[in-house]
Amino acid sequence: MFGAERVRVDAALASFTTFRVGGVADILIETRSAEEMARALAIASAHARPVTILGGGSNVLVSDRGIRGLVLRPRGGAVHPVGDRLVRADASVTINGLVRWTINRGYAGLEAWAGTPGTVGGAVFGNAHWKQVNIGDLVESVRLARPDGTLLQCPADRMEFDYDYSRLKRTGEVVLWAAFRVTPGADSAALRTVARESMAFRKRTQPLESPSAGCIFMNPDPSRDRLPEGMPRSAGALIDRAGLKGASVGGAQVSTAHANFIINDGTATAADIKALVERCRGAVEERFGVVLRDEIMFLGEF
Repeated sequence: MFGAERVRVDAALASFTTFRVGGVADILIETRSAEEMARALAIASAHARPVTILGGGSNVLVSDRGIRGLVLRPRGGAVHPVGDRLVRADASVTINGLVRWTINRGYAGLEAWAGTPGTVGGAVFGNAHWKQVNIGDLVESVRLARPDGTLLQCPADRMEFDYDYSRLKRTGEVVLWAAFRVTPGADSAALRTVARESMAFRKRTQPLESPSAGCIFMNPDPSRDRLPEGMPRSAGALIDRAGLKGASVGGAQVSTAHANFIINDGTATAADIKALVERCRGAVEERFGVVLRDEIMFLGEF
């Protein structure tokens, strides 16, 4: 908790859009620019207070006890062309918003990402993947803020992009914006066709009609996980074949459409979902000897 220093921190951040969210965080601030984000980080660092960045909230499970410290939530944001072959998107821009922007202006390269949940910042942080492509494969450079609020520019080859990973998970740096490589002069109608096909595929294979936090586990790593012969490199397939599809704890259920999703019937607590996550992990390890690694992030006290 911020405790006795809460008033001083609130006063220092008075120019921001600041509000309390009961039970979720000590202080939650919506920042509206890179400058506000950097300033908030600097103030929190000066007070030695923990900071959590929360973008669109996909691939995240917040504890029933909430998050201690300062939660920064970037809002607003814009997309701009940078020359002919780059577009720069602020961290708070949704991936869907970025896709729409590029399609409407005839920039090819991002259209297949239609339907991807979350924001640019979150996608870069976790190196979001779609089929066999990682978002980091499309990134030219990223503007970052260190935990103390100082700024730096980082080219993609220094982001340490790997499967579901970037250096940000190691350094605690925060995305302010990212520049993506695109190809100009494309036909917008053709790009929309690709986007619609991508959306249709997601609707066929994922439980989009039900609330969830997205994929729970990373897919197995062939360099470290020995899969049974004929088993696809899929966390969902492992959970399914371990007999957990449709399993439930409280209001949480393993989706019958895709076993790597846990859906909420509207009554599930974070504790229910976490318990079901661990039940799936344990069953897969017992049956196949594979320890599933989290793709979802657990925020707060569990």
